[in-house]
Amino acid sequence: MSRQARAAGRTIGTRLLSAQALVLIASIGTAAAVAAVVGPPLFHAHLLESGHVENSPEMIHIEMAYREANLVAFGFAVVVAIACSLAVSLYLARRIQDPLSDLAEAAGDMAGGHYDVRLPATAAGPELDAVVTAFNTMAEQLEHTEDTRRRLLSDLGHEMRTPLSTVRAYLESVDDGVRQWDEETREVLHDQVARLSMLATDVADVSAAEEGRIALDCEEVDVGALLESAVSASHSSYEKAGVDLVVTGPSSTCSVRADDRRLGQVLTNLLDNALRHSHSGQSVTLSAQVTGPTVEISVSDHGDGIPAEQLNHVFERFYRGDSARHHTGHRSGIGLTISKAIVEAHQGRIRVESAGAGEGAKVTFALPQI
Repeated sequence: MSRQARAAGRTIGTRLLSAQALVLIASIGTAAAVAAVVGPPLFHAHLLESGHVENSPEMIHIEMAYREANLVAFGFAVVVAIACSLAVSLYLARRIQDPLSDLAEAAGDMAGGHYDVRLPATAAGPELDAVVTAFNTMAEQLEHTEDTRRRLLSDLGHEMRTPLSTVRAYLESVDDGVRQWDEETREVLHDQVARLSMLATDVADVSAAEEGRIALDCEEVDVGALLESAVSASHSSYEKAGVDLVVTGPSSTCSVRADDRRLGQVLTNLLDNALRHSHSGQSVTLSAQVTGPTVEISVSDHGDGIPAEQLNHVFERFYRGDSARHHTGHRSGIGLTISKAIVEAHQGRIRVESAGAGEGAKVTFALPQI
């Protein structure tokens, strides 16, 4: 146990004992005052009513005996009360001191970077149990944040390493005369610079999304036209990969109030994500349907799927599942994070479903219908 933890425990224990002592002293003083003021006159009145003569030797002796008996009984009661109060105070102080000392020690460990520390449930009452639960929740979130930070650094390093290495190799080849500056070289360098530019854009977008700085220029948008535009933008990529893109529009004309450019970004992210996890010969379905007051737009594939333990993390920044790390491309793995922020900025909601690894996945977002 750390010195600070022990000091904190002693301080709380001492304060609790002091508080109990003050309460006990106040109670004893109050009881003594009441007994001294109320008891003798009342006893004296009862003696007179029973026929004793005022100031007789017998009456004086009886009243002295009464006061002495009261004093002895009161003294014995004070001793018993002090002993019981001390025992109860020590018991309560121990029950409170130990969990708080553990909490102080765990907080110190966490401050030192040990985010895997957890506290067991206590029997010190619902208040301390609530504190322990909140601490464990905070520890889990900090541990997850640290894992995300590490993945971020790893992913950024991985994403930047390949294009930078390619640019450097081509430039050195041109300088050494091994390669000429021709159309092929220009296209390769242009492609790698575009890849780095896309990474920078994604990082900026996810930062804006997390800070709630997504600007929207909303107007009435036809859902059918929105799907057609997204298909046109992704058609060549799907055709090149040998993956069929199937479109199922809404059964009737429907519109949403939205920023069509931002919604196009969402659909592009979802279609790109589905394509990365699909294989040649498979298909991806883009569909829309009216469900009550909302319009639901879905992108479903039959590709790699998502394990159950990863479903709750797919919208987190820079999170990429195991299967995503085997796919290359110009995306940084934060498209779903940006998409979620854009949908929520439109007062919508988004969810992902998958039956498991190898079973494909379906991402659906719903927007209020006009």
